[in-house]
Amino acid sequence: MSPIAEFITASEASRRLGVSAKALRLYEERNLITPIRTEAGWRTYGPDEMSRAAQIVTLRDLGLSLGQVARVFDGDAQELDRVLATHLINLRKQTSQLADAMEQVRTMRTDLATGRAASAAELVELIDTRDKLHAGFDLPWPWGGERFELHDIQPLTFITGPLGSGKTRLAKRIAETLPGAAYLGLDRLAAGTQSLTSQLDASPDHQSRVKQAMIWLLDERASDPVGLHALVVELEVDTTAVLVVDMPEQGLDGATQNAIAAYLRCRTGNVRRLFVLTRSSAILDLALVGRDETIIYCPANHSPPMLVEDIEGTPGYESVATCLAPPNIRARTEGVIAMRRRIG
Repeated sequence: MSPIAEFITASEASRRLGVSAKALRLYEERNLITPIRTEAGWRTYGPDEMSRAAQIVTLRDLGLSLGQVARVFDGDAQELDRVLATHLINLRKQTSQLADAMEQVRTMRTDLATGRAASAAELVELIDTRDKLHAGFDLPWPWGGERFELHDIQPLTFITGPLGSGKTRLAKRIAETLPGAAYLGLDRLAAGTQSLTSQLDASPDHQSRVKQAMIWLLDERASDPVGLHALVVELEVDTTAVLVVDMPEQGLDGATQNAIAAYLRCRTGNVRRLFVLTRSSAILDLALVGRDETIIYCPANHSPPMLVEDIEGTPGYESVATCLAPPNIRARTEGVIAMRRRIG
């Protein structure tokens, strides 16, 4: 094989690594990887670059910020210890789950020896260890009461649509329907620092999680406004199985929105489902949607909400893309309400 054949394009590298080309460019911007440039200026990746990129992807899967990844590569002992501690926690959770499953198998075998055979449904439930969550309800106004079903709800679900499409009502109905769910509205921005402080003081564990999350976000180059802290305080509460978040981008600049989007995807070990209502292309970046994410689009004409694939050309993709806007556009048009001039 010729040396040239060992180098692949950015699109092929992203396909093999299971990340987007945009993610690879972000690693490059943070000086974590340096692809080889062709004479024409195209990025290419050889064995060394692919090995380095694969390491970055694995560390990101562990929940590390890009700042933490850089410090691990630099051999920072404290950062390495934090990574190992996090990995140990995850391994303990997996061990506990396996121990529970093994005990169930033993119980079934004991029952079988005494003449009680497990049903097919019990056996399938034991073997299929995926944590499934479903929702089904009649749609509220402005729809006509059509039935809406969500099956195998993923860890992260985005809800989007143009102004007046009913997406907020859909989000609230989801929060009302799913067991153990809570709705986090924009009133969090008016909670005040005293309220936030009292929440943290009530739980040292919560306080620790919020502190670590803020460090993680600052590593991702977020700024530190009160709005960000208020959001993180609520996201790190562990008393709800499902959290529906209204406009996490509200009051945050573009860099912070990018950091929040990365944080939502890197909640290592957090089994709580998140529904995120957004119209920001920084929060819902169609180029970064992963396997464990779902997009629900509410059409402008009040047709029933629809699931949209993150692939150009699929039904609803263009509609989702056009109802999202970058942070600078969202900031410029915040508070603007479309009105029809009254005639006669």
